[in-house]
Amino acid sequence: MSNQFGQSVGPTQRQLRVGELVRRTLAEVFVRDQIYDEILSGVSITVGEVSMSADLKIAHVFVSPLGGNKSKEVVEALNNNKIEIRKIITRNVKLKFSPELKFFLDTTFDNMDAMRELFNKDEIKRDIQNE
Repeated sequence: MSNQFGQSVGPTQRQLRVGELVRRTLAEVFVRDQIYDEILSGVSITVGEVSMSADLKIAHVFVSPLGGNKSKEVVEALNNNKIEIRKIITRNVKLKFSPELKFFLDTTFDNMDAMRELFNKDEIKRDIQNE
């Protein structure tokens, strides 16, 4: 998305607000174990971010299971149960349209660990100190 000057524009306040509302609702759903699936039972799921489309009809949900165990299976199970999860969101969140949910694995923590390892290398520390 870009504005009249051709510059890239980030998400609107409305997208951020709705995304956070959906994220909190999903976190409650996962804490209360409201989804009945063999793969999801007993797994703690962290909802890192919910990114809403411009028309608020699609929600990209970035999740990660605690400890990273069975990550791909958990995301697949969530995508298989997204209709049931969407019904729960529809009951708990008052929106004009209930967003379609698309679950993705959240790699933010992995990226942070990789950056931390990179900054701990001797060559990098030396370069930073010389500036």
